[in-house]
Amino acid sequence: MFEKFNLKGTELSNRIVMAPMTRTRSKNGIMTEMNALYYRQRASVGLIITEGTSISDTSMGYLYVPGIYNAAQTESWKQVTDAVHADGGKIFTQLWHVGRVAHISNQPNHFQPVAPSALLAKDSTAWGIEDGVEGRVQVSTPRALAHNEIAEVIADYVKSAKNAMEAGFDGIELHGANGYLIDQFLNPDTNLRKDEYGGSIQNRAKFVLEVIDAVSAEIGAGKVGIRISPYGTQHDMSVYKEIAETFEYLALEFSKRGIAYVHLHDQGTLLKDHYDFVKNFRTWFDGALIFAGFLTKEKAMEMLAENVIDLAAFGRPLISNPDLPERFAKDLPLSPGDRDRYYGFSAEGYIDYPRYEELSEADKKELEENN
Repeated sequence: MFEKFNLKGTELSNRIVMAPMTRTRSKNGIMTEMNALYYRQRASVGLIITEGTSISDTSMGYLYVPGIYNAAQTESWKQVTDAVHADGGKIFTQLWHVGRVAHISNQPNHFQPVAPSALLAKDSTAWGIEDGVEGRVQVSTPRALAHNEIAEVIADYVKSAKNAMEAGFDGIELHGANGYLIDQFLNPDTNLRKDEYGGSIQNRAKFVLEVIDAVSAEIGAGKVGIRISPYGTQHDMSVYKEIAETFEYLALEFSKRGIAYVHLHDQGTLLKDHYDFVKNFRTWFDGALIFAGFLTKEKAMEMLAENVIDLAAFGRPLISNPDLPERFAKDLPLSPGDRDRYYGFSAEGYIDYPRYEELSEADKKELEENN
């Protein structure tokens, strides 16, 4: 866990990764000094993967998330990458298109969101505005992307990847998990297309592979990672019978392309019900493998020692423990997070979590007693 790791030429100081986490603290997609401080506080991890970052104004599903599709947004990210690099960290940004997981209030001119097919994500919510009130709203019914529009979306990924390099990122991660656009193309129950982007496994994988090829041609495959969530059901996604075959095919295709890594996200089933799939994926994909979701320090160290994964990603523990690698290394107790402040604009619950050495002796004692 504490060894260095070479990620396709990006030298990581340890094998701990900060998983992408939406924190809704960006107006108009612009990053601020507060955002830069948040990421800098956590720069002791081997790799930071930022919160999902929109690739276009039509890709957004939530209010107050960052973007990287225009000049102002790109410029604002430079203070983040500079801050992380100043403390010796490495940082990738996660490029995000939500597809059907969006409300019309987050779309230009209140247009319908787009998806592979016009299928509503039932009982799925986004942060939007309805009847003048801001809050969680049922996502809107999407329209199916026209064939010619698919190339336009791919071009948005390429432009955003190019902007990421200009902003100083060490690489990018494609968000192909959690029921968002790429995941929607892969799933036969959300992709009912009759053209070459629908039907067979190869056809449903065509979109993501074209995105990878186009982005790699722009910035280099060694700077491209992807996050996937096999067996995940977030945002009304189904568990379909061809999951293993689909991701075996993808793993082999990812290997051919020499991308930096695959990031497996466990939504609660991989470790518990499909651990054999994780071990099999390790044999299918010949690049670096990151695992995130429900990891403890002990489970992560076990998976690393058994060579099931190369890098272990943590999410919520890094919200309330900016010094997580140091706490792990010294077996120090972890501070709990304030779930009520995970989202919002305030500095509270964002940049005000102290490092262990900054805690009072009374607080340290309480942590010891509660862990």
